Amino acid sequence: MHETSFKNFLKYFLFFLVLSAIWQCEKDPAQVTQKSVNTDSITAAEKAARIKDSIEKNKITYTTFIFAKNKKDSAMEVFTKKFSAEEQYIILALNRLDTKNKWRADTLSIPDKFDKTLMIYSPFPRSLEVLNKVDKIALFSYPIQAYALYEFGTLIKWGPTSLGKKTAQTKRGLMFANWKKELAISTVDSEWKLPYNFNIHNRLGIGWHEYDLPGFPASHSCLRLLHDDAKYLYNWADTWRLTNNGETVKTNGTPVIVFGDYAWGKRKPWKYLEENPKLTDISADEMTEIIEPYLEKILEEQEKRLEFVRTQEIEDSEIT
Repeated sequence: MHETSFKNFLKYFLFFLVLSAIWQCEKDPAQVTQKSVNTDSITAAEKAARIKDSIEKNKITYTTFIFAKNKKDSAMEVFTKKFSAEEQYIILALNRLDTKNKWRADTLSIPDKFDKTLMIYSPFPRSLEVLNKVDKIALFSYPIQAYALYEFGTLIKWGPTSLGKKTAQTKRGLMFANWKKELAISTVDSEWKLPYNFNIHNRLGIGWHEYDLPGFPASHSCLRLLHDDAKYLYNWADTWRLTNNGETVKTNGTPVIVFGDYAWGKRKPWKYLEENPKLTDISADEMTEIIEPYLEKILEEQEKRLEFVRTQEIEDSEIT
């Protein structure tokens, strides 16, 4: 082939390849995204979850529903008529309220789409690499009054909470789920019934359970939850294991971390979602910084639990 003809052929051939690549990207952008996912340091599933989370959250906007003091009853009537029972549940949860305490609202942040699982509104990262080896962990944030559950680094559930009030704050740091009781009676006041109580600090008497969510930290150091959430955590978390005489702890239960400081006396951050839908978000880097100091202890206790289970299974098989 003549040299000039060969150069022209090569030029057009390369031009054709470029056009073909552009056409393929426009035809199926998901293929390009998937290719980049597979070459990343994290798994494809984790990357896809992050991309989906980012897309979903970018599409959510909020408006503010205002309850005028002199027309509070009429405004609540409008709110009740405008939104279904399920939508009200979601709105109240995002505003750290339960149905019983909706009368406390002065304003409510209203999302433009509704998801009963609350996952599309999550202020917590969908995945955390630092937790990839941790089978279960519960995290409670004071600043945003919310909890998150992770299994092997993947967020499986989150929701609102009401932690200890200013004069009786919930202990910060790492604790472990201990014993549980489906209906406990408060040691502070015998009139307080605590459904789905799960103790996380035996000496201090701290635990999570169902109780009022008034839209701010109000408990006597416990971790209050909505009914459905309390029931879920009650069944999800692992208890401690004791010696036969019940006097010594052989293994601790599911790890729990309570972290951060609440902005006492200031406007709640979830009240600003109309201005910034991501204002309550906690980044993966922030969460990693919170978790890392406890990670060695968490994994050590997890290995003890696993070894205990393995030993029990061997003993049970020998008996049978």
